Parts: sequence; C-alpha cells; structure tokens
Amino acid sequence: MSSPSDSLLDALADRAPVVPVVVVDDVAHAVPVARALAAGGVPVVELTLRTPVALDAIRAIAAEVPEVLVGAGTVTTPEQAELALAAGAQFLVSPGATASLLGAMGDTGLPYLAGTATVSEVLAVLESGRTEMKFFPAEASGGTAFLSSVASPVPAARFCPTGGITSRNAAAYLDLPNVACVGGSWLTPKDALAAADWARVTALAAATADLRAAGQDQLSQ
Repeated sequence: MSSPSDSLLDALADRAPVVPVVVVDDVAHAVPVARALAAGGVPVVELTLRTPVALDAIRAIAAEVPEVLVGAGTVTTPEQAELALAAGAQFLVSPGATASLLGAMGDTGLPYLAGTATVSEVLAVLESGRTEMKFFPAEASGGTAFLSSVASPVPAARFCPTGGITSRNAAAYLDLPNVACVGGSWLTPKDALAAADWARVTALAAATADLRAAGQDQLSQ
C-alpha cells in the first residue's frame, strides 16, 4: 500500500474476504495472534483502540510481523488517529464520520475507512472525497437490505460492513456488488486469546477460504 490514494478495500480484499477485528487485552498476545492469523491465510489485522495496550500491540505487530497489514480500529478522536500513525498503523478505521475526524484521519496520510450507518453519512463521506467506507453496525443498521437499497442511489460508495457479521452471514454480504470485504471478530474469540490457543485462531482464519470465492466473484463484477 503505497499511498492513501490506493484502494484500501482492494488491498484488504486481496488478502482475505474477512478482516479480523481484534481486541487485545495483553500486549504479549499481539504478535502471536497476528502470526496465527497469517498462518491461516489472513495476513491482516484491524486492532481496535479499546484497551490500554492497543497502541503498544500495533507497534509490536508492525515491528515483528511485517507480512501482516495492521490497522487501527475504533478511531474516535483526532488524537487517536495521530497516535495510531505514530505506532505504525498502516490504515485507520472509525465507527463514525464527523468532519473533524475525517480531517484528522486524512491528515495522517494513511488510507482509512470512516464509519457510516445512514444515507446522509454515506453522502458526507462521499463529499469528503472518499468512496470507500465502513458500514457499522451492519446488522443493527439494516444489514444486506440497506446495502442493496443504497447501491442504486449512491453507486460510487463501496463498503466494508462490520458489526454482527458472522461466519453464517458473511457470504450474503460478500455477494453484494458494493461490498469488497467484511470485518468480523469471530476469527479471534476472546476465550481463544485468553488461553493463548493460537491453533484455534489459525483454524478459524483458514476456514475463511470458503468465503474467498464469494468475495472474488463480487470483485470481478
């Protein structure tokens, strides 16, 4: 990923149809979970800024697992965007899209996905010059029906839905022409991380291979 003008969604989808949304409570788990995901064929991590160790975890993955594309998720303030950049994040993901947050994420020079849940928010992101965005919380905000409905009036918008996405409904999202990839937390269950069960994480990541064909089919449309 050489510049923020490159397609972040294409870069993510090229690596895996599912972007793991990871919450790390122990910084010692950061490198092993990233390596476990990569071993399962998912060399990408969206590490959420929900815990005190999140920035250190991003820093560790960026330094020790260079084959993994690491991003910072749950970016909610301009300050967090700057801190994520300094920690080595390669992309940013926010749950919403205020003017100040959009400006701050843009100022980092990193590619980013701003969160949207309504047509007005989708239009606001498009007006900011971005066509790629997050749809969150996907299931609670209308799911595949919402995305299908907005495809015609806002055909430029492309999405990575997250929030309520599971192994059971991911393929339905990936079948939509305006969805490039999905985000999900099921690849890194909290109990697996707590038990340092990296084999389970690798197995869950490997299972997303069944979704890859669906994702590649929609990308070719």
